[in-house]
Amino acid sequence: MKKDSDYFEGYEPQLIYIAKRLRDAKPLESILTDAGIDFGVEPDEYYGGVIFRRIRTGAFFYVRPGFREQAVAVMQQNGYKPEAEQTGTGETV
Repeated sequence: MKKDSDYFEGYEPQLIYIAKRLRDAKPLESILTDAGIDFGVEPDEYYGGVIFRRIRTGAFFYVRPGFREQAVAVMQQNGYKPEAEQTGTGETV
């Protein structure tokens, strides 16, 4: 279920996915909610493009550290490729 930033107080949020489009973010919210996984999502900036790199805005999905493995498994079962294990791997600005 989608949580506010208060949910992560005292924890280091783990980045699990960067949705570059709203049509990717909305279904993932439903998938995580249906699986009973608590998560946070917030807009943030990342670099996009191969030749002409520019700053773009995406939806960054986070979970508490203890729920990362479960969230990643659910995402993979539904065709989502999770971010690398460390936070900030989306080359955020």
